Amino acid sequence: MKERLAKFISDCGIASRRMAEELIKSGVVSVNGIVVDTPVFFVDEKDEVCVNGKKIKKEDEIKIFMFNKPINTMTTLRDPENRKTIYDVLDKKYKNLKYVGRLDFKTTGLLLLTNNGEVARKLSLPQNHIPRTYIATVKGFTERGLDVARRGVTVDGIKYRPMKIKVIDDNNLSVTVTEGKKNEIRIVLRHIGSPVVALHRISYGEIKLGNLGVGKILEVDKKTIDLVLKNIYNQQ
Repeated sequence: MKERLAKFISDCGIASRRMAEELIKSGVVSVNGIVVDTPVFFVDEKDEVCVNGKKIKKEDEIKIFMFNKPINTMTTLRDPENRKTIYDVLDKKYKNLKYVGRLDFKTTGLLLLTNNGEVARKLSLPQNHIPRTYIATVKGFTERGLDVARRGVTVDGIKYRPMKIKVIDDNNLSVTVTEGKKNEIRIVLRHIGSPVVALHRISYGEIKLGNLGVGKILEVDKKTIDLVLKNIYNQQ
């Protein structure tokens, strides 16, 4: 089946789809020996695609890695403000991996990376309702406020789905969300009078961070990957 050239490049782990389009426009991409400079071009597995003269291909085996993201790092390839990114922390051999969703600059913990662009996209889709669990350290809370978040709330015209919240102690909550809106936990907890001091993700669907060290990366076992793939594709 034919697919857009930028998507093919992205799925090969070379760059994000947006950056792949920029590569195409810059004239460094060729298909079957002919330079292509427009993103509106379609290829399939039979075509020979080269970037900067090097033939690329999709990985046969889907791999997923879990990374314990340190605080004060950006989930991006390049930051316009020159802040440290996750790729500054990761070893060079992981530079072509795609991140699944984002964790903000101050949020730590489990970030998934994969060699497959389509899998990264599906794992990020809100309609797949994949649960993500965080430990939120807050400046106090009330049960009444937590119940507001548990029922779902609208803040500044944006609706946030109900959150599963369990009390750990006087300042720490276990919060599970399934939507993945930008900064949703910080926004909702601030709205109910419990501003977040620290936020740490401990699980993403079937994948749990466990005792993986800060800044460390670990390949997810095949059995777990198969379960992840089964769940996301069964929901399509």
